[in-house]
Amino acid sequence: MYRIFGRSVRRYSLVTALLSAALAIALAGCGGGGQPPPATPAPVASEAGQRATPTPTLPAPTLPTPTAQQERTLTVYSGRSQTLVHPLLEAFGEQTGVAIRVKYAGSASTVATLLEEGDNTPADVVFLQDPGSLGILSDAGRLAQIPPETLAQVDPRFRSTKGLWIGTSGRARTVIYNTEAINPDTDLPDSILDFTAPEWKGRVGWAPRNGSFQAFVTALRIQLGEDAARDWLEGMKANDPREYPNNVTTVTAAANGEVEVGFVNHYYLERFLEEHGPEFGARNHYIGKGDPGALVLVAGVGILKVSENRATAEEFIEFLLSEPAQRYFATEIKEYPVSAGVAPEGDLPPLATLDPPDVDLGSLSDLEGTLALMREVGVLP
Repeated sequence: MYRIFGRSVRRYSLVTALLSAALAIALAGCGGGGQPPPATPAPVASEAGQRATPTPTLPAPTLPTPTAQQERTLTVYSGRSQTLVHPLLEAFGEQTGVAIRVKYAGSASTVATLLEEGDNTPADVVFLQDPGSLGILSDAGRLAQIPPETLAQVDPRFRSTKGLWIGTSGRARTVIYNTEAINPDTDLPDSILDFTAPEWKGRVGWAPRNGSFQAFVTALRIQLGEDAARDWLEGMKANDPREYPNNVTTVTAAANGEVEVGFVNHYYLERFLEEHGPEFGARNHYIGKGDPGALVLVAGVGILKVSENRATAEEFIEFLLSEPAQRYFATEIKEYPVSAGVAPEGDLPPLATLDPPDVDLGSLSDLEGTLALMREVGVLP
């Protein structure tokens, strides 16, 4: 058993078995080419990448020896955590007979590797946790066009405007608040910009080193301009926010009363609620109204332009957008489904009601500009 955020996680084999039963039907309509399920599961060879935190050791059988009629193969570079997405890769391999190689690393490291490898990369597909990273590859001319019929399955807000990548699941930015200290109907401001007001001094927690927070600042720069983003960062810094390393510790701090509010992604709270129940001392506030604090980010996938396994790569994307995979994102990861008509898990507000800011997610690629601004203000060293 593995544990994430203090809760037990099912073994990969169990989750894969549950997915496989549903995917056997769903994949029949996803361009599977009439391939019957293999007599034995297709292996997934796991190549360890650099990560800030260790991942559990998973079985990593080698690829089969090439034969005259070699199995179809697919090489995936994943910036998504091995802990979260490996069951999906296993299920796809088992149901299609595709032998998968997967290299795990952080999204930034994955992008750097692909840019360095250039046309010599062995990767067919890149699966990343944020649209900014996909935007970098798109701008560099590394991604191929995704078929229009596939793009049409996802709201245009959550895919490349050029058709070069597509979102697979969503993460809403929220204000986490302590339920004893805050009445969300009367105590919270209408905009995340208003947390620079003097009354919030010393009451806010944030994680400026976190990638999702930096994506939010990038969107803030695009939506309101460089000067407005600088003013907000300076105003927040003057209010002495408590800094945390990530979303998990920010949520914990809000629940424990160390801070009254914090800026996080929605799904961390959902995992705590699953473990602790309704008595957990924090809740999410969704700002909406096109506010910068209502940003919805997506994890997404693209096909490398140099891939020689284009048809299989397209089949993999169809799989990620299928009903069973989307339900996995909702139930196991607590993210927002973005296709197949799948509803979010639990009491989450529907995706269509979140009213995020009108920002092209593919334009969030200027991470260096954001980091430079945050260092200039003194939010980052």
